[in-house]
Amino acid sequence: MKCVYYLSPTLKSTQQISDDLHEIGVDDWFLHIVSKDESGLSKQKLHSSNYIETLDVIRDGLIGAACGFAAGIAGALLTMITQPFGPDMHWFGYVAIVFVWSCFGAWVGGLVGIASENKKLAKFHDEIEAGKYLVLIYAKKHQEEKIQQMMASKHNEAELAAVDANFLNPFAELKMTT
Repeated sequence: MKCVYYLSPTLKSTQQISDDLHEIGVDDWFLHIVSKDESGLSKQKLHSSNYIETLDVIRDGLIGAACGFAAGIAGALLTMITQPFGPDMHWFGYVAIVFVWSCFGAWVGGLVGIASENKKLAKFHDEIEAGKYLVLIYAKKHQEEKIQQMMASKHNEAELAAVDANFLNPFAELKMTT
């Protein structure tokens, strides 16, 4: 499954794109719209994007967990060397140290991610702030061709902006088309 990014100039155009995508079998679950005009999307009953898509919670949480894991390993080694709990500390204690630091890192990373714009969407920040609508279409393999044909034939005003072949991977780069 790919995520195809289209930039739509107006709310009316975005509504028409949504209606046409529904006609060819794309459910709301696979169609999300990023906009600074959330009230307009709500009034038109368009499926707005969610926090997982717009914020960097997952990406920064994973980075934080990796940093926490490294700190946990360092802490476990330091505990092993200095033996503050005595020489007979059970191996489970060292595992617990790594686990706690990993969880703490994931928590801190998630908090940082809540305050950060999604790195993939940051490339479209200026267009969204200018009033455009970013339409994210999660296309199943058998729908990709139909979606592209429909968009090319009915919606020349919408610009194909990017394709994300690895939308589940928060570290993957977008393939920009413009």
